[in-house]
Amino acid sequence: MHQSGKSTLEEKETNWLLANSTPSLPEVHSSVHVPRTKSFWRTLFAFAGPGLMVAVGYMDPGNWATDLAGGAQFGYLLLSVILISNLLAILLQHLSLKLGIVTGRDLAQACRDHYSRPVTIGLWILCEIAIAACDLAEVIGSAVALNLLFGIPLIIGVIITALDVFAILFLQNKGFRFIEAVVAALILTITICFGYELIASRPQIMPMLAGLLPRPEVVTTPGALYIAIGILGATVMPHNLYLHSSIVQTRSFERNDKGKARAIKFATIDSTVSLLFAFFINAAILILAAAAFYGTQHSNVAEIADAYKLLSPVLGAPIASTIFAIALLASGQNSTLTGTLAGQIVMEGFLSIRLRPWIRRLLTRAIAIVPAVIVIAIAGERGSGELLILSQVILSFQLSFAVVPLVQFTGDKGKMGRFVNKPWLKILSWTVAIVIAALNVYLLLQTFFPTIFPGA
Repeated sequence: MHQSGKSTLEEKETNWLLANSTPSLPEVHSSVHVPRTKSFWRTLFAFAGPGLMVAVGYMDPGNWATDLAGGAQFGYLLLSVILISNLLAILLQHLSLKLGIVTGRDLAQACRDHYSRPVTIGLWILCEIAIAACDLAEVIGSAVALNLLFGIPLIIGVIITALDVFAILFLQNKGFRFIEAVVAALILTITICFGYELIASRPQIMPMLAGLLPRPEVVTTPGALYIAIGILGATVMPHNLYLHSSIVQTRSFERNDKGKARAIKFATIDSTVSLLFAFFINAAILILAAAAFYGTQHSNVAEIADAYKLLSPVLGAPIASTIFAIALLASGQNSTLTGTLAGQIVMEGFLSIRLRPWIRRLLTRAIAIVPAVIVIAIAGERGSGELLILSQVILSFQLSFAVVPLVQFTGDKGKMGRFVNKPWLKILSWTVAIVIAALNVYLLLQTFFPTIFPGA
């Protein structure tokens, strides 16, 4: 009896696709051609795209507030924290893409296959809350950008963002490669904007480079640890782990060991290079705030709108504020694209329920827009800033519920076969998972019990 149970378990572990033959994102699965030639650059170009879509989550409006506050209050000190966060992201996204390529399952499907129904439902609910929180950050970021650029009231701006569902529907009908091209164009826009801002701000080169090295002051300086934990805890977006494990499967690579090894290699290059763009954007926001506001009467700047108003006069560059707002709008719209896909992947993966993309989009937008409208109507601009921070706290809380299953599955030989994590990678991955969990617990305690766990 025991032997029979063991063989049944092994059969389940090694045949995930038998549990549900429907692939992740079936309408675009294996839709992007991968050449069979040995040309490195042609193959890399074929695999390029998913990494950029994932990188969007690391430069969304939700990250801007912590980067601005960190630079304005502590100069270049917290650059090392952004660098460490980026290295953690590179590791976790590598595990995510490897899971999708090797097993043919996205992380949500993998959880449904492995865990009991109640656990699966619980994980799905937590993930939906996280996606709604992320959508909330995008709604507020886009609304603030529209307000800064065109003077549109925040409430009207929030409602306008609901209409982008039609743009998303149009893009999805154009094919997956087209969506990737739009994302790349928006990232390029953000990069050019901040390239200009950095030149205009004239940062101090040596202190900036020194900031990339971790220093004890990150822990000992009052308030710095709080912002550092905020940067670390909210950098890795939980929905990105579900997203990446799915969209790497849009490539038509050979589904054998050789093909999978090749796919992992090129997808990892794509992911790593793309996340370096995210590092540049986050570092640029902090450097800009440090160069413009640190050591001045404006060192308490943390609100995006305040930074916008002060940039041009402080830097002496008339268009600096406008370019900052354009980058913010591009960031919010980019995050909208990937958030839609992540929502579809999570619902279909956990529950095996498919909704039309525009219905799914309206649902997530409604969940984000209702609290945004209420808070902005009551508390105004300052309330939107606090709501932005709350969205990051919610994301921090949910992160470990995505990281732990990911590390568990990629370290399981029954699921991964010869692609299972090496012993050193297992140790490193579990260490990262534990550190992220500890930091997020501490961030939550600081948020809800500030007198017991002092922060800023």
